[in-house]
Amino acid sequence: MLLVLMAGILWGTVGPAQLLADVPAGPVALGGARILLGGVVLAVTVLVTAPGAYRTLSRTSWPPLLAASAATATFQAAFMTSVARTGAAVATAIAFGIAPVSTGVCERLVLGTPLTRRWIGGTAFAIAGCALVMTPAGPVRIDAYGAAFGALAGGCFGVYTVSAKRLIQGGVGMPAAVSVTLLAGGAVLAPWTLAGLPALGTVRGLALIAWLGPVTAALAYWFFVAGLRRVTAATAGTLSLAEPLVATVLAVSVLGERMSTPVTAGSVLLLGGLVIVSLPSRRPPAAKAPSRGQRGFETRPKARRPRPATATTRPGGRP
Repeated sequence: MLLVLMAGILWGTVGPAQLLADVPAGPVALGGARILLGGVVLAVTVLVTAPGAYRTLSRTSWPPLLAASAATATFQAAFMTSVARTGAAVATAIAFGIAPVSTGVCERLVLGTPLTRRWIGGTAFAIAGCALVMTPAGPVRIDAYGAAFGALAGGCFGVYTVSAKRLIQGGVGMPAAVSVTLLAGGAVLAPWTLAGLPALGTVRGLALIAWLGPVTAALAYWFFVAGLRRVTAATAGTLSLAEPLVATVLAVSVLGERMSTPVTAGSVLLLGGLVIVSLPSRRPPAAKAPSRGQRGFETRPKARRPRPATATTRPGGRP
């Protein structure tokens, strides 16, 4: 679970880093450059450390691999578009409020994993906290198309998580698989990335991409799939809500924003939901083995006494 939380922490730095850099590049171009560079870094790392990992990508692994690649590209474009049309607060609340639910539903439909009461309760707390954390300070106009793109991004997160879980169950080398999904997603968004090269080629743009690509894409996705081996996809989807919590903390500590009462309450709810989901489940106590003496006493059948004769004996010895 710790690795999934670490991935959420790194993802939570994307928004504040983008605001600090203030690069005049389009959101889709920025997202494409992020996953493309992250895929290149991860692919080079795999080729140097474990070149045989790509041989594990058999024909049976291509359907979930293609689904994860499509989800990666669509998430970047949909989420960035939602941010542009509705603002970061509303887009984040919609996308990451839907992400845990879509992940749990997808895992139930595709893998047949049951949803526990703890996951349902913790996810409800986390989603409510996410909505409060991302509540805008003033009045806001909800754009219908922007909200739809945010919902699409949340659904794509569920598709990616369940696809990655299926690849793990198939014994695929996950660093190699993740590099393929990032490269394929970046290739889809390459036209927008190429159009934004003048803005991305500035000093601020290069510094931003140097953080977003190798750290928040390559390293964060590797953390996520590594932690996904030990938790269900639904749990990983809920733990990913650490992202808006981290973004809020950075906004207060780095960007100088103030925490309102709804944001404070939402942070508490969100943190509580993450704690509930992260707690290990209780196992029923094992039955205590009987002692040696008790074992012999309990397992030996009782000796049956002979039944007395039914006839009575008369005096003189005659029946």
